Amino acid sequence: MCRSLNHLKDGESGTILAVRVEGPAKRRLIEMGITPGAEVRMRRRAPLGDPMEISLRGYRLSLRKSDARRILLNP
Repeated sequence: MCRSLNHLKDGESGTILAVRVEGPAKRRLIEMGITPGAEVRMRRRAPLGDPMEISLRGYRLSLRKSDARRILLNP
């Protein structure tokens, strides 16, 4: 059962299955290491839920909720 990155709760993790973003935004995400097969962990969210901080490939990254919705995970 796959779900999008924005549905992870703090401390949960998953493996990226697909990045459903097009154009320059997709290239930017891939350059930051958000690629299929990468393990991600939700660190925390801003008080209003946007942006969110994730850990992957040994570093932390902040993402907008709109981008996280388009990243599919295998929990």
